[in-house]
Amino acid sequence: RVFAGTWNVGGRSPNNGLNLEDFLQVEGSADIYVLGFQEIVPLNAGNVLVIEDNEPAAKWLALISHALNKPSDRQDDSSETWNGAKLGKDFKSSSSHLFQKPSSLKAIASKQMVGIFLSVWVRSELVPHVGHLRVATVGRGIMGCLGNKGCIAMSMSLHRTSFCFVCSHLTSGEKEGDELKRNADVSEILKSTQFPKVCKIPGSRIPEKILEHDRILWLGDLNYRIALSYNEARTLLEDNDWDSLLGRDQLKMEREAGRVFDGWKEGKIYFAPTYKYSYNSDAYAGETTKSKKKRRTPAWCDRILWYGEGIEQLQYFREESRFSDHRPVCAVFLAQVEASSHGRCRKGYSSVCSRFPRDEIIPQRHSFYEY
Repeated sequence: RVFAGTWNVGGRSPNNGLNLEDFLQVEGSADIYVLGFQEIVPLNAGNVLVIEDNEPAAKWLALISHALNKPSDRQDDSSETWNGAKLGKDFKSSSSHLFQKPSSLKAIASKQMVGIFLSVWVRSELVPHVGHLRVATVGRGIMGCLGNKGCIAMSMSLHRTSFCFVCSHLTSGEKEGDELKRNADVSEILKSTQFPKVCKIPGSRIPEKILEHDRILWLGDLNYRIALSYNEARTLLEDNDWDSLLGRDQLKMEREAGRVFDGWKEGKIYFAPTYKYSYNSDAYAGETTKSKKKRRTPAWCDRILWYGEGIEQLQYFREESRFSDHRPVCAVFLAQVEASSHGRCRKGYSSVCSRFPRDEIIPQRHSFYEY
């Protein structure tokens, strides 16, 4: 069971009181959590051109840790830190099931590129079976190469099955033709993402490109808009005419035309557009005097897609949080994994710790009106 969540947090650093339990909670517990964030820092020149601020990443990790692994009465004093964030090695999992034995979730790897942040957590009993953990980044922002837009991709094997998780923030904008720039971002990410070689054995099945993996999840602020004017979209939203709105969704139209994400799948959307909300409000931006300058046609910018056989989506939903101008989007999957025969892994298998550099480990309500 794999939980995937994506959230554009609008450049806001979280405070200690922000509760992520609703965002991460699913019926039953997942074995793998893939959590992607966008704009964890403001996308200003300092963060993009000089040095990125990695303090918010440490705060997000601490909050994720707390939500996934409720501290027990007796905590292990041994811990590791990343930029001041204390990450316990053995947390007790919170569980709503009385007869389910709790087990901890461990941060396998986390990576930041300017405002994009990807963190992968795996249930402790599965960690010994994780290998070939690698990370790659592709910048698609300023000058077509800087990291204010682009992706972080992570590759790993679980037993004999390879997984790839991609968190992206694509080109923004709602002008006609901006969708083609987003298509180009996807194409370049698929072409340019290259994972380091970890096996020199001829004929090795260890993938080095995204599409070579057995199971792939792609999540993020893909920024595809609804090809309607603000007023047209508003009318359809007020009439709850979801089919007409989805019919003009750019990502759906571009996929059906074969111009992007060919062969990928996305679950049926049964939730309201996730962007753009007024700050600390359930109302879309644009209807009040204050928010009129920030008006955007509501859109399903935040999406989760998958590729490959042996993966089935169980849930696709959004969570309600007023923290940013986007709503978080989550999905739950069942993924088939080919187990190692007789408890032995294939030649060339490596453990997670020996392969991943230490410096990479950091661990439907809607309205147009204010209430």
